[in-house]
Amino acid sequence: MTGTTQVEVRRGKNENTVSLIRRFSRRAKGTNIVRLMRVRRYYIRLKSKNVDRNRALIGLARREKYREMVKLGKIDPTKRRTRRR
Repeated sequence: MTGTTQVEVRRGKNENTVSLIRRFSRRAKGTNIVRLMRVRRYYIRLKSKNVDRNRALIGLARREKYREMVKLGKIDPTKRRTRRR
């Protein structure tokens, strides 16, 4: 895809640069170039199965620890901390 011209706009005889740029922008939007470049720019790699599995195991361990603390009376479940702003 590199090296190819995807959108080409030529200036008319009595056309000013503002309308030329506007025409170019419309054509670029029409061919989805801008959207594809943004998708490529902010590409996020997918997590592997092992990473997902490890995160799930960590969450299970945390929940189990929380339940244990509630049973021991070290944490009051009705008084949960809220996020401060």
